[in-house]
Amino acid sequence: MVGVYRMHEPGAPEVMQWEQEDIAAPEGQMVLVRHTVIGLNYIDTYHRSGLYSLPLPSRLGVEAAGFVEAVGAEVASLQSGSLVKPSMV
Repeated sequence: MVGVYRMHEPGAPEVMQWEQEDIAAPEGQMVLVRHTVIGLNYIDTYHRSGLYSLPLPSRLGVEAAGFVEAVGAEVASLQSGSLVKPSMV
């Protein structure tokens, strides 16, 4: 079980709630990544405020870096311990 900030409605920062979530083992082409660095940017404040809507409930944050913890059976290019980082544009 891990903790996540989740929002069930748009609004001020107080709409973010700390909740527990079970994480299933990855299947197929899925990868489980332990985030070690998470970026929150203006787009995240726009999502939280409702300026750009998200399906609710939702979590914030679209940029992160970390290490692969587990991979699904169809993943060939990554393995446990691989570094994952945002693309450089």
